[in-house]
Amino acid sequence: MSDPMHPTPAGVPPTPSSPSPGGNRVKTLVVVLGLAGVAVIASYFGLRRHEERPPEVAATPVVDAGVAAAPPEESLPESDGRVRDAMGRLSTEPEFAKWLQEKDLVRRFTAAVNNVAEGASPRMVLGFLAPAGGFEVAGAQGKTTIEPRSYARYDTVARVFGSLDAQAAGSVYRELKSLIDQAHRELAPPGQAFDGTFSRAIQHLLTVPIPEGPVEVQPQGALYVYASPELEGLSAAQKHLLRMGPQNMRIIQGKLRELQSSLGLPPVAER
Repeated sequence: MSDPMHPTPAGVPPTPSSPSPGGNRVKTLVVVLGLAGVAVIASYFGLRRHEERPPEVAATPVVDAGVAAAPPEESLPESDGRVRDAMGRLSTEPEFAKWLQEKDLVRRFTAAVNNVAEGASPRMVLGFLAPAGGFEVAGAQGKTTIEPRSYARYDTVARVFGSLDAQAAGSVYRELKSLIDQAHRELAPPGQAFDGTFSRAIQHLLTVPIPEGPVEVQPQGALYVYASPELEGLSAAQKHLLRMGPQNMRIIQGKLRELQSSLGLPPVAER
């Protein structure tokens, strides 16, 4: 069938309006072969795409391991040998080496610091530091004052404490910190760090005023109390330091300041 807008020129046979049966078979065969070729090519490229696709990597299963198990804690009483070796570097005084022969050293140290921080007496855990001799007083001009010989009983403790190498103490403290923290957890409320407790203990002793001149006391039953309300109002821990006398107090407070700096302890807020 021709386009009506373009008549067929004369002498040209008209285009048949429908194909012949033979032509249909040829076209059908061509179409079938074409489709088959397309299918083969598509199949080929499909296979190639399949082959060239990176192999799938199976995802590694995520195992919820939970919190890593903490290493077993060292037995505190069995740590005495390690503590003696470390602490022995702090002083060459023979009395210090003798003190280190005590048992359960980490617990003793930690308990003493905790007691002082709370204002309590550390006497129960540091009984081996008790001085020889008794407390003495002297009377003059109707007043009772502490006899200087009473202060001298603490000279050895002050001398040994003053001999401690503050710089080496910082290294030893860090070396034994895990043991100290372990012992502190037995005593302190949850979440309370030993560094803070240690800092409070040092600050508590640094605030004790050093008396000038004789210190007056008054009898009270079988004991003596300080005549000054300021001194009598101190805590039991502070009175232990006060009882050592002005000269020994200066030695101990000076060393405490050195230790506070070398150990890098946190500052204590003023109350």
